[in-house]
Amino acid sequence: MKKMPLSKGIILLPNLITTLSLFCGFYSIIHSLNGDFYYAAWAIYCAGFFDLLDGRIARMTRTQSDFGVEYDSLSDLSSFGLAPSILLYTWTLFNFGRLGWLAAFLYFACTALRLARFNVQINSVEKKSFQGLPTPASAGIVAGLILLYQSLYGTVRIESHLALAIPFVLGPLMVSNIRYRSFKDFDLRNRQSFYLLVLLVASITVVALQPDIMPFFVFGCYVVSGPVEEFIMLLRRDGSQVVVEADPEVLKRGKKLGRIRTPKISLIGSDASKIAERDHDGDR
Repeated sequence: MKKMPLSKGIILLPNLITTLSLFCGFYSIIHSLNGDFYYAAWAIYCAGFFDLLDGRIARMTRTQSDFGVEYDSLSDLSSFGLAPSILLYTWTLFNFGRLGWLAAFLYFACTALRLARFNVQINSVEKKSFQGLPTPASAGIVAGLILLYQSLYGTVRIESHLALAIPFVLGPLMVSNIRYRSFKDFDLRNRQSFYLLVLLVASITVVALQPDIMPFFVFGCYVVSGPVEEFIMLLRRDGSQVVVEADPEVLKRGKKLGRIRTPKISLIGSDASKIAERDHDGDR
């Protein structure tokens, strides 16, 4: 990415949208401290919307810059790291004492590590996927949980063990090597399947019917999709490769008789390299 001196100015539009995302994160923190968790949760979703929008606009207008990348990361740390941590703690984690604020800090620290790793690898990772759970999706789970509980139990503060477990699940997922789809290759200008349009309309309809309940399950499906796809790829990789452990001398005699074709057999250990060296010496 070409560096641009700040003396030449910055691109206004995408950075202005990033500022709106930062404002929503700050707005969420203020409402969490005041005990208004409903608006605090929705403010995090608004921050996610602006975070999605600023990246799209920067790519469409080709106005990406190093300043924008760093500013966006600081905004994400506030809106998707600090704001959800404070929201969780002020809502229910304070009931668990030291374990509660340590859980909130774990979530915040993992968010910072996830964003720092993303900045370092921004030019080397595959564009079609994220390495580790994206911070907006993780924050979406936290906000969705608060909305779900308030829809079911009202505004009463409760001692939620599920909320206590969330930082210990989402934190490691954010700093893991599990790949999640980024959908950056999805172009609205290209022709898409008719059934994809039907799926999008159905999804919007379902969320609109229960806006306080469905976001938690929508983001939950995305969180689960990463480990599920990794497991499926692991099964396919293991099923497409046959691994055999056998006596090297027996394999060599079978190869001379034409009964064993070694290119289709993968050996375990250092015996494979020894056989290759002896076969090479015999060909001479």
